[in-house]
Amino acid sequence: MVAAAPYDAPMSSRAVVVPPHVARPLRLLPFRALMLPPARGPRGTVERALGRPGARVEELLARWAAEGRLTHDDTPGLYLHEYTTAGITVRGLVGALDVSRRAEDPAEQAVLPHEGVHCDQVTQLADRMGHMEVDPAPILLVHRGPARLRELLADVRRSEPIATFTDHTQQQHRLWALRDREQLEAVEEALARARVLIADGHHRYAAYLALQGAHPGGGRNTGLAMLVDQDDTPLFLGPIHRVLPGTSLESLTSAARSAGVDFAYVARRDALAALGPSAVVATDGRQWAVLAVASTTDRAAVEILHEDLLPARRGTPPPVEYRHTVEAALADARPGRALAVLMPAVDLDLVTRIATTGRLLPEKATSFQPKPTPGLLIRSLRDAPVGR
Repeated sequence: MVAAAPYDAPMSSRAVVVPPHVARPLRLLPFRALMLPPARGPRGTVERALGRPGARVEELLARWAAEGRLTHDDTPGLYLHEYTTAGITVRGLVGALDVSRRAEDPAEQAVLPHEGVHCDQVTQLADRMGHMEVDPAPILLVHRGPARLRELLADVRRSEPIATFTDHTQQQHRLWALRDREQLEAVEEALARARVLIADGHHRYAAYLALQGAHPGGGRNTGLAMLVDQDDTPLFLGPIHRVLPGTSLESLTSAARSAGVDFAYVARRDALAALGPSAVVATDGRQWAVLAVASTTDRAAVEILHEDLLPARRGTPPPVEYRHTVEAALADARPGRALAVLMPAVDLDLVTRIATTGRLLPEKATSFQPKPTPGLLIRSLRDAPVGR
């Protein structure tokens, strides 16, 4: 289990903490969307402008509105956002996530983080969002939704979308708005007992909670979120690979022996063929080894690697580094100097079970893809949340 301190404990800038838990019922509330389709601006305009410290966001938004690039909906709603990248289509329901209530009982937790957060990064994000007075992009949540909600959203998709376009990354988008009272009540009822996993945006989620705790009420009681149904349009859950500077293959296999982890030296082809839920692969670029770091029903391979195997190495090696592709990890492997450790993907249901117990996975254990291009749907913190 990854050790993490309480969110309100004194922290060093590098400390990993657990944010408070939002209580059920899960509430995804209507909001008045600010829409700035990326296709209408130069590449990266929104990301750069809204991400720049000290940006005069109010002036930027006013200028974009005057230029006809930005629209601000008069009527609040939830938004069904469909995006397609490289042949993969994902749909998510976008709304203002109610973060105003804290769960005292673990059984009542509505939102499940599976990674810790760093206090300094949370503080910076909260300060920036408070200064900008906007949520520039939704965090990404995932769950296995109820059939009645899938049926409702299928009916929504039979209507004309309010927007259809392809952005500067060639990501294709369609948007529908849910504003009918019966539709919104049906969504509220379907989600009331839901428990959702954070797929992307742990630090922004913690920043929402920090803003709400410091200035409760109004727009700060909610944070922008997109909820994806994994049984409808699944996100691809991929691995994040490791590079171990200052570690030789011999020292890692010696650590495996000490930790009781079986291993075997094999040829490159056999090593790559063995990579999967029951094994990780380590190489210095010259030799290859397969380590039997197998996921179980309640423990992920990445936990066994970080909690059992890596601590058994001799000395104090430099910190682990992370690579999102096999090619990038292998490019940094050097005999006697650095190892590439190729990881299997973590199963979504296993991640959810781990998060439900209150445990945290090691840093950068999951990679949910594809993510939507940021900057399409924005929320003003000046807009009060809508809902009962």
